[in-house]
Amino acid sequence: MNHVREFCIALGLSQLALSKKIGVARQTVNLIENDKYNPSLDLCIKLAETLETDLNCLFWNSRKENKNKEDNIS
Repeated sequence: MNHVREFCIALGLSQLALSKKIGVARQTVNLIENDKYNPSLDLCIKLAETLETDLNCLFWNSRKENKNKEDNIS
């Protein structure tokens, strides 16, 4: 499971707005959000940069886990 939809909501980005920013069709964003399409590494990096996060937060770790890790470091 990825967190593309969560980051879009947090930034107030629609699928269409995100798709324009990263240069893909809106349908591609929908497929990525629903884990029906595995984007290339280049596209993953564009997604992470546009959504103001990193690849780990976007595709692997849950946001809650990352928040807990950050709190433990502080």
